[in-house]
Amino acid sequence: MLSFYKNDDYRRSPMIGIWLLLLIKSVLFRLFLFGEIQGNGLLADAAAWLGLLLIVDLVTAARWRGIAYWVVNLIVSALLFASTVYFSYYGSVPTYTALKALDQVNQIQDSVESLIKSVYYIYFLDLAILAILYLVRLIRGTRVSGRKRIGQLRVVLGGLLVCIVVSGSMVYAGNNIPNELEQAEGLGFIGYQAAAAWENQSEKAMASSGDIEQTKAEIEALMSSYPYQDQTGNVQFGSAQGKNVIVVQLEAFQNFPLHLSVGGKELTPVLNKLADESYYFPHIYQQIGQGNTSDAEFMSNTSIYPTGEIAMSTGYGNRELPSMPRMLESRGYEASTFHVNDVTFWDRNKLYPALGFNHYFDKPYYTNDHFNEFGASDEELYRVAVEKLQALHEQNKPFYAQMVTVSSHFPFEVPDDRKTLNLPAGLDGTQLGNYLEAIHYTDYALGTLIDRLKANGMWEDTVLVAYGDHFGLQPEKASAEEISQKLGMHYDDRLSRFNIPLVMHVPGQSAGQVVDQPGGQLDIMPTLANLLGVKPADEGVVAFGHDLLNIDHNVFGMRYYLPTGSFFNNDILFVPGKGFDDGTAYSIKTMEPVADFAQYRNDYGYIMKLMNLSDQYVRQLPKRAP
Repeated sequence: MLSFYKNDDYRRSPMIGIWLLLLIKSVLFRLFLFGEIQGNGLLADAAAWLGLLLIVDLVTAARWRGIAYWVVNLIVSALLFASTVYFSYYGSVPTYTALKALDQVNQIQDSVESLIKSVYYIYFLDLAILAILYLVRLIRGTRVSGRKRIGQLRVVLGGLLVCIVVSGSMVYAGNNIPNELEQAEGLGFIGYQAAAAWENQSEKAMASSGDIEQTKAEIEALMSSYPYQDQTGNVQFGSAQGKNVIVVQLEAFQNFPLHLSVGGKELTPVLNKLADESYYFPHIYQQIGQGNTSDAEFMSNTSIYPTGEIAMSTGYGNRELPSMPRMLESRGYEASTFHVNDVTFWDRNKLYPALGFNHYFDKPYYTNDHFNEFGASDEELYRVAVEKLQALHEQNKPFYAQMVTVSSHFPFEVPDDRKTLNLPAGLDGTQLGNYLEAIHYTDYALGTLIDRLKANGMWEDTVLVAYGDHFGLQPEKASAEEISQKLGMHYDDRLSRFNIPLVMHVPGQSAGQVVDQPGGQLDIMPTLANLLGVKPADEGVVAFGHDLLNIDHNVFGMRYYLPTGSFFNNDILFVPGKGFDDGTAYSIKTMEPVADFAQYRNDYGYIMKLMNLSDQYVRQLPKRAP
């Protein structure tokens, strides 16, 4: 197939060289991400890169062909570099849909830069070394005669056809693998993008041709086939009916710091006291997708799974989302949300109206005390929030308020004048130490919110919910072994990492209750609704989560940071391989591997169906008026 390269003109062409360089970069990419090189995956890469270069050959004039090859090399190098950095945080290979979030990078520049390792720049090494050689070849290049070009075109088209057949057959064969990492490793970078596009378009076409009422019926039938309800009745239903609600989403806040001391000082004294006087759920796990913090906001208000293909604020901010603010609106509540960043970050200017918030208070409302790259501190966030809510309180207007903190945002840089922990020498200057400082400050700031509510006479009329949006510590910069050793605890890279706190305080509650029922962020809305005396089903709202006070067992899925098909139940965390049989399971209680997990096969099938129905449901939701 490659014999035509013996032609003098093609010997001067850098196509083969560029193709080999792209293969080398594919090997590096696989080593960075997967730690190994899979033969079938490398074949997929070889066919995809060659096909791409042959397309360039067909559509580019001879005099510009050499430049075009190098432009392709540059673009691919940049994509592999960005994808490697992306993987180091998310643990997922990005698809083309992640490009829609590129405008967010400037706003989190410090966070992005802290993820980059110098070795990643090796993707661009050839571009620097071979630029001079390319210029020499460009200067000495000759034109190809028309007759020669026709012959070459036949070979190019033939080679392109072979590449398309090879790549297409591999994409088709691998498209049914739900585990995105297995799929990406087997299909290669380009093949994985093609498979993602194929699946996304197929699902969108299916959703657009479907009927939302029929989808609701399928969801109800599926969930009814897997009963969760305990026989004890509606525990605490309506115990906080008519009360104000404040939901605090704590940035990058994991559960392990609660009730933990470092250097003789409690890391989270405020949350510890709050948990002792509230419903405390110690076995809650993140379920966010590509949208990170904004996905957590989406889930806690809607109890709908993120699709994983795009940030929900970007992909579905044009919908009328069934949500907690909309359910409370008919009960006279005013819904407001507070965030010190610009409201366009993660397209929150679309998300908040979609969720039914009446007001949002973003960056211009706060005095910039230069806490971190976002500007204002959590203390300033709470000052403004209480000031705005106090006006509603004085009018006897019930409110539902969401507050999104950022002071503990990665890379966890707290100004020196706000640091109050006396870190041991082994922690000072490490990511773990910085994280503990950030968590400690965030906890302190939460205390200022509680103090302000009490001082303004609002505490006894307000339900306070606090939960973490997602993990904080990066495994590459703070290993499980380091954390376990330095903090004297058992820390697991998955179970401890994805475990977030959830605390719900009801006015008048003095004796706390530890609720050991495992759950996820989807369960926040229905649990809160139960306390407020609201039944989502009666409001026509589909909740994919459950009221954790009224179930005897649970099973809930997770995607993106773990591959699709991963789930938690009362016993295990399960992570699939190419399917169920080659998956792995870990005990939630001991964090040790579980060898025999065959009994949980029905949970896997149930979660796969439920998440597919959730995706179908959210795609069928009506678009809201502009």
